[in-house]
Amino acid sequence: MGHAFITAGSKGLGRQVTEHFLKEGHNVTITYRSDQIKAEELLRDYKGLQIVKADVTSKVELENAVNKAVNKFGTIDYLINNAGPFVFERKKLMDYSEAEWELMQKGNLDAVFHLLKLTIPAMRQQKFGRIINYGFQGANTAAGWINRSAFAVAKVGLVSLTKTIAFEEAENGITSNMICPGNITGEMKEATIEQSRVFPEQHTPIGRSGTGEDIARSVLFLCQKDSDMITGSVFEITGGLDVIHRHL
Repeated sequence: MGHAFITAGSKGLGRQVTEHFLKEGHNVTITYRSDQIKAEELLRDYKGLQIVKADVTSKVELENAVNKAVNKFGTIDYLINNAGPFVFERKKLMDYSEAEWELMQKGNLDAVFHLLKLTIPAMRQQKFGRIINYGFQGANTAAGWINRSAFAVAKVGLVSLTKTIAFEEAENGITSNMICPGNITGEMKEATIEQSRVFPEQHTPIGRSGTGEDIARSVLFLCQKDSDMITGSVFEITGGLDVIHRHL
C-alpha cells in the first residue's frame, strides 16, 4: 500500500477521498486550514492517518506539511491537490480586489507548483507517482466563466500544468490528471452515491446530485498502478450538467 497526501482532506470534497484511500489500506496525510475538530473526527475513526494544519497559500506551511508527511510515512505516492480557495460572491473581474485575485492564484495554482517541487523528486526515484488536480467543467477548453474569472483563470492555467507534468514525467512512471467536479454543493460534498439517490435532482440529466463519493471513486481509479496509460487527461464528473452556463 502507498501514502496519499491530500490537501483539505478533512471535509468537503476531500473527505470522501480521504476515507476511500484509508479504506483501501493506504496511509494518508491530510492538511486542514482551520477546522481542527473536523480533522480530528477522522483520527478517531481511522488508523494510518496524519493531520497537519496548513494554509495552501503559504509555501512555508506546505513545506512543513510535506516534511511531516514524509517523516511519518515515507515517500508520497499520491498527491491529491483537493484544496481550492473560492470567492463565493459572483462578480465581474473589475470588482475583484487584488487580494482576492492573488488568493485565487496562490491557492489554486501556485500551491500545486510548490507541492510538485516538493514531491516529484522522490516519485522519480521510485519510478512511480500519481498526481490529481481539480478543475471545473469546461476548464479543458479554456472556457470563460462569467463572474468567476479569478478562480477560472487559475484552474485553466492548472490544466496546462497538469498536461505538461504528464508529458515531462511519464518516463519516470508518474501520471498527472485532472478531475472536474460538477455542481456538488452543501452536504452532497461529503455524501455517498446511495445517499444522493434518495433525493432526485431535476437540474442534473442523470437525475441525482453528484457527491464526494463520485469524486473519490474517480480519484482512486486514476491512482491505481494499472491506470498508467491514463495521463494528461481531464475528466468531467458532472452527470451531464453544464455547470458554467447554468447560472449567468
